Amino acid sequence: MDMSNSQELIDSLVALVSTWGIQVVGAIAVLIIGRWVAGWARKVSGRGMTKANLDASLVPFLSSIIYYLVLTVVVIAVLNLFGIQTTSIIAVLGAAGLAVGLAMQGTLSNIAAGVMLLIFRPFRPGDFVDVAGIAGTVAEVGLFSTTLNTPDNVKIIAPNSSVYGETMKNFSANDTRRNDMVMGISYSDDIGRAIEIITKALDGDSRVLKDPAPVVAVSELADSSVNIVVRPWCKKEDYWGLRFDMTRQLKEQLEAAGISIPFPQRDVHLFQESGSAAA
Repeated sequence: MDMSNSQELIDSLVALVSTWGIQVVGAIAVLIIGRWVAGWARKVSGRGMTKANLDASLVPFLSSIIYYLVLTVVVIAVLNLFGIQTTSIIAVLGAAGLAVGLAMQGTLSNIAAGVMLLIFRPFRPGDFVDVAGIAGTVAEVGLFSTTLNTPDNVKIIAPNSSVYGETMKNFSANDTRRNDMVMGISYSDDIGRAIEIITKALDGDSRVLKDPAPVVAVSELADSSVNIVVRPWCKKEDYWGLRFDMTRQLKEQLEAAGISIPFPQRDVHLFQESGSAAA
């Protein structure tokens, strides 16, 4: 009886091994090869993105996504080897992913916006920008947020979803910028003489570019002054220095030439009623 039971057990084991042995060996082989392929795909994609000058903080993120996507395909292939229907599993994972996505939609939107910012690079660290109502120098662009330092050195961290969804002004993107200034002179002053003095001051500053040529012209007959626009072009790094220096220089040179820079004023006329009218 014992011998017959042992023989039945051996027969059952042999049948089990013959039935599932190939699947188990195949599954192990698929897992080993699949993991190697996933690692290879991560290295190759990372190397390719680095050669494409993709942002350094984005390379490990995208290469990890590729790695886990390949592993997911490998796991599904292993389950299929054992005859497991993966359709329902995929549906459950999809529903779970949807639930997690809805719960983390704010975080995921920041990640998506961060990826777009790092791929398209509307601005880079060191650029001075005006975005989402914030003006400052970009310190860092991450997957979740963008860090800026304001001109008075206040650190501001803005979510990427609000940064990418807003209109951006990048003051550092172009090599040259135009300075827009207005000089007001009195109505009694010589306009041609004032324009001549301003033009000479611009020609004497090496920071003012010859091309495009600066513009000096009468722009407005205001209430208290004749306004002359002064629009020199300069390199972006000379913008503020030129603006500060030229504002002072033009005031001093205009005043030295006897041309006044009037301030807003109002004339008040008083009329005295006659005695008979008052009676």
